[in-house]
Amino acid sequence: MLNKLTLTLIIVFSTLLFTATSFASGSSQQVNNILSLQEAPAGVVFEIVTGSKNSLKWALPQTQKYIKILRAKFPKLEIAIVTHGDEQFALKRSNNKKFKKVHSLTQQLVNDEQIPLHVCGTYASWKNVGEEEFPEYVDVTAAGPATINDYIALGYILIKL
Repeated sequence: MLNKLTLTLIIVFSTLLFTATSFASGSSQQVNNILSLQEAPAGVVFEIVTGSKNSLKWALPQTQKYIKILRAKFPKLEIAIVTHGDEQFALKRSNNKKFKKVHSLTQQLVNDEQIPLHVCGTYASWKNVGEEEFPEYVDVTAAGPATINDYIALGYILIKL
């Protein structure tokens, strides 16, 4: 028979595994739902909001993967990315070297694939970060959630990462 500590650890680990799997599969399922459509939606807006500056290291490559899959079926699909948590600060000019791959991928998405990437100016101001601290390829919007709502009002489908 399992002792109480072992049983507790199994329950905690199982819960964490289920949560991580559900989180990852949620956005994947949303992409599959879009792929099942006969016609392209007006667009797709990806929402990235986390509590860690390092999150764009995995979130942007995952987003790029989804974009390639979606555009394989719908080549002219309009896409936007909105990031409005602590992860957005990886995109500050001063973090260009520390987060070189994140900046490079952002430039590729914005310049080559014509996908705007927005950060939240309100949240940045709460952290004493000004608009000028972001490079020109990053769009600083007044409010990330409002920007997402604007895209949804235009018929875009929201995918949360």
